[in-house]
Amino acid sequence: MNLYLQDIPASDLPPKAIQETPAPSNDPLIARGLQKEQYVAISVFAIILVAAVGFFSRRVEYAIMFAFALSIVFIAFVLLI
Repeated sequence: MNLYLQDIPASDLPPKAIQETPAPSNDPLIARGLQKEQYVAISVFAIILVAAVGFFSRRVEYAIMFAFALSIVFIAFVLLI
């Protein structure tokens, strides 16, 4: 069995140094600048979902809106602690 051994180049950093900022890269798999579009799409989807459920049952619509508002308050509370 023949194993290919590769030499790893030595780093300029000392062995126990921690690199605090990642090196800049142009990774095509990382979406950049799409947060606004995602928030708009999620908001529109939530409004459509509540409207569709409200078409069939007002009680369920109110329950969904109450749960959504309660979760927003809880998230804000947790983030402020």
